[in-house]
Amino acid sequence: MTAWIIEPLTSPTDIDAILAIENASFTNPWTREMYLAELENHGVSHFYLAKGADGRSVGFCSCWRVLDELHINNLAVAPAERRAGVATALLTRVLAEGAKVGARRATLEVRRSNDPARHLYEKFKFVVTGVRPAYYTNPVEDALILWRHDLAEN
Repeated sequence: MTAWIIEPLTSPTDIDAILAIENASFTNPWTREMYLAELENHGVSHFYLAKGADGRSVGFCSCWRVLDELHINNLAVAPAERRAGVATALLTRVLAEGAKVGARRATLEVRRSNDPARHLYEKFKFVVTGVRPAYYTNPVEDALILWRHDLAEN
């Protein structure tokens, strides 16, 4: 098992790596401008970058902390690195950091058809609590709303 280095993103220097992973992962990727704006939203927006032992960026997670909630916006892994534990390492760190700063619960949306992501979130005790009909485009698809209510518990 590879040990991933998970570190907070604090400067725009790694945005190119995030955009490459984003573009390979999503049909409606966020833009550079969106990420730069998020970086300016101090205290709310948080980014974590996963790097391999060689220093290469292989995944990322962006989230917001809003009062006692952690909103996971994007979690993506480079296609060549999927199913190797990167997403698990990222989510472990993100949830732990959220709990440290007072988040008691976490939420996210996931495409109904994204079985690998759904299984990952289930492993982390997220449960489906609702549906956003036709939330995603390209292709149009429902989003499942997931919540986890016990971040302090591992």
